[in-house]
Amino acid sequence: MPSTKSLPPIWFIGLAVLPFGMFGALTLITVPQLLEARHVPETVIAGITSFAMIPGFTCFLLAPILDVHFSRRSYALVLGVAAAILGFVALEHLTDIKLLSTLLFLGFFCSQMFVTALGGWFGSIVPDDLSSPLGAWFAVGNTGGFGVGAITIITLLRVLPGTLGHVLIALLLIAPLAMLPFIPAPQNDRMLLHESFRTLFRDLVALVKQRIVLRTLFLFCLPAASFALTNTLGGLGDDFHASETFVATLSGTAVLAASVFGNLIVPKITRYISARLLYLTIGSVGALFTLSLIGMPRVPLVYAIALIGQNVFQSAAFTVENTIVFQSIGEGNPLASTQFAFLGAAAALPIVYMQAVDGHAYGMGGMTGTFAADALISLAACTLLLPFVLHWRRKKALTA
Repeated sequence: MPSTKSLPPIWFIGLAVLPFGMFGALTLITVPQLLEARHVPETVIAGITSFAMIPGFTCFLLAPILDVHFSRRSYALVLGVAAAILGFVALEHLTDIKLLSTLLFLGFFCSQMFVTALGGWFGSIVPDDLSSPLGAWFAVGNTGGFGVGAITIITLLRVLPGTLGHVLIALLLIAPLAMLPFIPAPQNDRMLLHESFRTLFRDLVALVKQRIVLRTLFLFCLPAASFALTNTLGGLGDDFHASETFVATLSGTAVLAASVFGNLIVPKITRYISARLLYLTIGSVGALFTLSLIGMPRVPLVYAIALIGQNVFQSAAFTVENTIVFQSIGEGNPLASTQFAFLGAAAALPIVYMQAVDGHAYGMGGMTGTFAADALISLAACTLLLPFVLHWRRKKALTA
């Protein structure tokens, strides 16, 4: 592991993830806007974005590739450039829906593998006492990249429509990659190809059996702090009599600021409380906040409070998840990227199934049903996990 003195500032390392956030904005914000302007049906647009997002939950199956033969820095550079090129080609073929869907899928796959390579790389070089700041800035890079992309990409396309604008967007996605050569690589950043594939299966089995990995999987797979309502609320502005303009403005300004605040507040708190216990605290307090929304009037102000509050809690939870994952990787981990992707997929799982639960609860009881189901399930998960987290904490104190 490089000495702390040789590392650039933690914020610099974390912001290297900017291209991932920007490609997410291209896929989830810009392309749907462009297709909507061409009068493409909403169902088709939703299908394109859903298909493109599949690598977010499945790329961990291919993550071991990032831990063999080449350095993770090399993988990150190649994958980052590939995502930008695929984004450019996708914008050039907006009229061909099938080709567009395929290009966005491949682009998001490259982008997801890019951030996986970064996660394994950074987790191997940053000491444990800096895992929380790294987790915060890693999340800020993602959130900030998404915000910058959502605003900048569509603006460029309106000012410079056509191929020139598409080229500039690709260059925008590539530009942050210039940061990577200034971030040191760990000494064991590569394994020989024949050694890797000869021992890969054994190493993967050993990885899954590690106590810290099993504990983290258990913690993440339960919906203690998923805050899936951030996704659900985006399409429910009408229930609060909030206009589309109000929702769009709120999402582009206050929600982005709230998310960054949620990211950056965590390192200050982890000085006094362990990351796992903080994770449950965020989940519990956030659930109580959600319950408090049930009795409030359905007006735009309450919608703003709900959306901003949910994003603060979810962003804080994301940062704690990053912190826990980075702490679990440790120095000299030959499967660092695999472990990062594996645990990241586990953290994403509750968001997927809780969004389905929230939608079902909305169908049965409207916003009251959604708020109640989301909050009570989260509180139940936190209650179930608390004895385990306290037990793990005591065992760690005894062995320290």
